[in-house]
Amino acid sequence: MSRKIAFTSLGCDKNRVDSEVMLGILQKNGYTAVADEAEADIIVVNTCCFIKDALEESIETILEMSQYKNPGVGNCKGLIVAGCLGQRYEKEFFDELPEVDAIIGTTAYESIAKVADEILGGKEQVKQLESIDLAMQDGNGKLRVLSTAPYFAYLKISEGCDNRCTYCVIPQMRGRHRSRELESLVEEATLLAQQGVKELVIVAQDTSIYGRDLYGKPMLDVLLRRLNAIEGLEWIRLLYAYPETLTEETIAAMASCEKVCHYIDMPIQHGNDAVLKRMGRKSSQTLIREKVARLRAAMPDIAIRTTLIVGFPGETEEEFADLQSFVQEMKFDRLGVFSYSQEEGTVAAEMENQIPEETKEERREIIMDIQKSIAAALCEKEVGKVMEVLIEGKLPEENIFCGRTRRDAPEIDGLVFVSSEEELYSGDFVTVRIREAGDYDLMGDVVYGYEFSE
Repeated sequence: MSRKIAFTSLGCDKNRVDSEVMLGILQKNGYTAVADEAEADIIVVNTCCFIKDALEESIETILEMSQYKNPGVGNCKGLIVAGCLGQRYEKEFFDELPEVDAIIGTTAYESIAKVADEILGGKEQVKQLESIDLAMQDGNGKLRVLSTAPYFAYLKISEGCDNRCTYCVIPQMRGRHRSRELESLVEEATLLAQQGVKELVIVAQDTSIYGRDLYGKPMLDVLLRRLNAIEGLEWIRLLYAYPETLTEETIAAMASCEKVCHYIDMPIQHGNDAVLKRMGRKSSQTLIREKVARLRAAMPDIAIRTTLIVGFPGETEEEFADLQSFVQEMKFDRLGVFSYSQEEGTVAAEMENQIPEETKEERREIIMDIQKSIAAALCEKEVGKVMEVLIEGKLPEENIFCGRTRRDAPEIDGLVFVSSEEELYSGDFVTVRIREAGDYDLMGDVVYGYEFSE
């Protein structure tokens, strides 16, 4: 008898990879994935609680999914919560959310099928938790069931974080930094390419120190060169590399490997040295300037994306003004801004001079307005250029398609809207001449017979 399972994955792309691994394990053990929760015997919610908004979304989703346990609404016999929420609130979890039948911690994903079997067998309030510093399991990546479009996938290269930023709860839920074996990653990436993946997006809490724990030194540059040699891959994209640990070797590998996109997500979190120090960050304005200059010198066409936190405890008007000046000076190609979230159990939560919510939101809007002008000016510079575009879909309008360039990460950056008389298909690479720019997006036309110069 087929056992049906429905999956909801919340939070970051690293969580998505965990969900894909769990789906693969479940399918191997006789479960069938269904899109309609009303049909599912088991519903799994892979949760995030990095900040307050994510916590609230996780709880709302759990309560929503619990409705499918009611006769006439669904067929659910067990609701399993995986990931950060159960790990963080293990002790009080079942008291606060009695609707849940089982929790699985952030290092216990390989137990998902066993837990599902136990719930269907009538066991109540199953708790499967392991040490948060448990070594990453290498074999299960081969079982992944991709939830992305078939032409791109995320490759999670490590787990946990050693940075201990004062605002962050991740080390409490995900443990210390642990890398996966290099050969295992190359094997998984090769398998993904054989399945039709053309773009590989490298993720971790901190990608730039990949391998340091296993090999005694960062090995991200070696990994990039090995991935670059895999047949079938077209683009390799690097996310979440910290400026203070991004090595010269990695920059050189990015510049010399033809498949590695000249793109990096490098979260800096602030631009004022005093705030960075209170955050527990190891970088500074000078270091960030130097690293950005080095990246742009090695790859003049690189797109640098970053994220900032405004309204950190004690952030004065002068410190915020310094951040504004820094953003205007650096002209990051892509930039996201978060209002500081006061997270229980962090050092920053106990700091004096917490900033009012309305002030945080005002500051967030100010930075985003500055970045909007920067982004629009940068987009305008692209007009007239010819770019390679990966098609991702078609608009309802006739002959208008949308896609991304090497300078745009999936699901977070801008799009290119492409006019074409011929039908284009998701996963196709086409050559496009840019004719118009918006604040964040570009418009262009397919060019046939164009050859890019070396």
